[in-house]
Amino acid sequence: MTSTSLVIGGTSGIGLATAIRLAAAGDTVHIAARRTDRLAAVAAEHPELIGHSVDAGDRGALDALFAELGTVDRLIVTVASNAGMGPIAGLELTALRDAFDAKYWPTVTSIQAAIPHLKADGSITLIGAITGRMGMSETAGIGSLNAAVEGLVQPLATELAPIRVNAVSPGGVDTPWWDFVPAEVREQLFAQTAATLPVRHVATADEIAEAVVFAATSRNVTGTVIETDGGAHLGSVAA
Repeated sequence: MTSTSLVIGGTSGIGLATAIRLAAAGDTVHIAARRTDRLAAVAAEHPELIGHSVDAGDRGALDALFAELGTVDRLIVTVASNAGMGPIAGLELTALRDAFDAKYWPTVTSIQAAIPHLKADGSITLIGAITGRMGMSETAGIGSLNAAVEGLVQPLATELAPIRVNAVSPGGVDTPWWDFVPAEVREQLFAQTAATLPVRHVATADEIAEAVVFAATSRNVTGTVIETDGGAHLGSVAA
């Protein structure tokens, strides 16, 4: 029987790469996002993906979507925010609140809406980031956001069992998340980052999606945060 997957935030980056992988594996894949222009672009290039215009922070809209979908095997939440970075002394708290409003609360809202519709052997997979666990300067704001997302995993894996709950924690990834940085600066930053990583490259969205699909589909993995950071957690390496 075909499995049904819903990828929230599935129109770009890790979310889109995950949706493509799941569809290639035979799932019926629905993607949800706010921006209708991105949904239209994905529909033109990937007609196998079924798009829905939904704000993940709107519980009523999510309830309506799940009522339409019926039973879901896998929920993957890939909403993201690049707000909340910078030195803590000068960090604007409104920016940090915006970051939580963009990622943490939509993640929790999506989980709450999904619970009545997930199969007993279904799964929930979230996206955190290494800033939630590494002592990286000037990331206290965004790091606390990602720590909050990853902090959901173990309690919910127990509370919602046998539904499996996991997260994937990437390091730097070449996705539209970085569009706020000018292209030339971004390329230089990626080159510098790659030189310090044991794998010697910055990840693609598809490489992270490979781990997301594993977490979502492996029936013996729950309560786990999978690090896929190119070895960044090991610290700098010699050139």
